[in-house]
Amino acid sequence: MAAVHECPVSFGTCAWTHDDWRGVFYPEHLAPSGRLAWYARFFGAVEVDSTFYHPPPPKVAAHWAEVTPAGFRFSCKVPREITHEAKLRDCGEPLAAFLRGIEPLGEKLACLLIQLPPWFAPQHDEHALREFLRHLPAGFPWAVEFRDHAWRLPRIAHLLEQHSVCWAWSDQTTLEGADAAAFDFHPRTAPLAVIRLMGDQSTKYRPDGSLIHHYDRLRWPRTASLENWAAKIQVEREHLREILVFANNHFEGFSPLTAQRLAGMLGTTLALPRPAELHPSGKAAQPELWD
Repeated sequence: MAAVHECPVSFGTCAWTHDDWRGVFYPEHLAPSGRLAWYARFFGAVEVDSTFYHPPPPKVAAHWAEVTPAGFRFSCKVPREITHEAKLRDCGEPLAAFLRGIEPLGEKLACLLIQLPPWFAPQHDEHALREFLRHLPAGFPWAVEFRDHAWRLPRIAHLLEQHSVCWAWSDQTTLEGADAAAFDFHPRTAPLAVIRLMGDQSTKYRPDGSLIHHYDRLRWPRTASLENWAAKIQVEREHLREILVFANNHFEGFSPLTAQRLAGMLGTTLALPRPAELHPSGKAAQPELWD
């Protein structure tokens, strides 16, 4: 009997620039410019959050590609100018500028994430989505994340499937509803799957926009939820070409550990930095990563 094909699963976090990780993931005295190279020693993929705010100059994307090893995978958010401001309408020029900016990533580019705002709704915006997908440049791996549950329609899943665009599976559940997240509406619409473990965004910020928590340890364990996602991934692997899994800090409080925990449930060992690597002088101990 032929062996069942299992596609590769790459694990990473949403962004790599978090200052809260100094001393628990990054060495205390590591310069911010050295963080991506350090990060790529431990993870095989990363979601680039900065591209949501502005397209990178090509020389910046070239640097990202240069400091990461062969086979490293980048998922880049499409700029908010396109998704949130233009709402996918009349955005040919900014989209072209974005694609020029990330072009130096070459084969390391695994996904371009079209993260739609909560107010992007089928009633007013379905035609815009259809036109945008119809005119997407070929040769790029696209994914769409819907924030409004009203998009969960068979015709929309079929639309993405027609264009071979991935329906991103985003887990934004509260702690109370976390265990069922992996069994939610997650259509398979492309050979690529993108899983975003985001957590409950409503408890992330204060009214003034500042962060409520420091993301330096596991604060809200979602063990059963991760076990269910591991089961979901294992079932889907034989149907897909590639799976990208990105953990957000707010999912459990410290996304490197979340990614490591889920990888372990799938039989993959992801090492995290040892205390001696974080504090070479030996004068400080690594903080406990679990409450």
